[in-house]
Amino acid sequence: MNRFILTLSCPDRPGIVHAVSGFLVAEGCNIVEAQQFDDETTGRFFMRVEFVRMSGAPISAAELTRRFRAVSESLAMQARFWDAGHRLRTLILVSRQGHCLNDLLFRHRNAQLPIDIAAVASNHRDFYQLTAGYGIPFFHLPVTADTKPEQERKLIALIDEHAVELTVLARYMQILSPALCERLAGSAINIHHSFLPSFKGARPYHQAHARGVKLIGATAHYVTTDLDEGPIIEQEVTRVSHSMSPEALTEAGQDLECRALARAVRWHAEHRVLLNGDRTVVFAS
Repeated sequence: MNRFILTLSCPDRPGIVHAVSGFLVAEGCNIVEAQQFDDETTGRFFMRVEFVRMSGAPISAAELTRRFRAVSESLAMQARFWDAGHRLRTLILVSRQGHCLNDLLFRHRNAQLPIDIAAVASNHRDFYQLTAGYGIPFFHLPVTADTKPEQERKLIALIDEHAVELTVLARYMQILSPALCERLAGSAINIHHSFLPSFKGARPYHQAHARGVKLIGATAHYVTTDLDEGPIIEQEVTRVSHSMSPEALTEAGQDLECRALARAVRWHAEHRVLLNGDRTVVFAS
């Protein structure tokens, strides 16, 4: 039995669910999970269906996508089938804050994330030993303002060489060029702190402490050319107290970052996140 996932979006109209379920029945499939959303503000319909193909010869997700084309074209759909058993080959980028990297490596080893970490790359050597302890290749890609174009060419070569399908910026403190952002569109996830009010630049948790914030948070989002403003996948927030030191705020914030990023990575890898313009539809499990 082959297990697959269908994701789609299209202009809303009657008959969409009927067309999808009819196709799956004709293909000898049994639906095990289905979620849908009608966005009344945009008039678009979104759907995720997980199913098992119970009969017929083995088939690929690409072939199902091809067979579904008559349905998708008739309804102006953006639709794709995915092999539910495929683990996305993932590259993790990190700089000198290793909490998110450590969390992802641990969750990966304990089968909590449906990904295959192909490599870790960094502009520093700090986490070579941590990565080696998990048996994962580590690549040191130092960068300066003058060498940034060459460093990004090496990064792209690494992505191609390892057939990377998902890139995770786990506190990677480098701004990606517009060209690289375009190359990774829809397949790169970043994590950053999110405060009310917002504090940018160095030592944001110390800035937040100085202003006496009462809430701190973290946002996981897709990478775009607009820095830290890509479509949001997941957010975490917690209340903090005047009694907490800047170090305590930093510790709490790092925990939020780990949790938000891990959920975003898992939902993306399970094809639960559909783009809806500058927003996302997340069919969370």
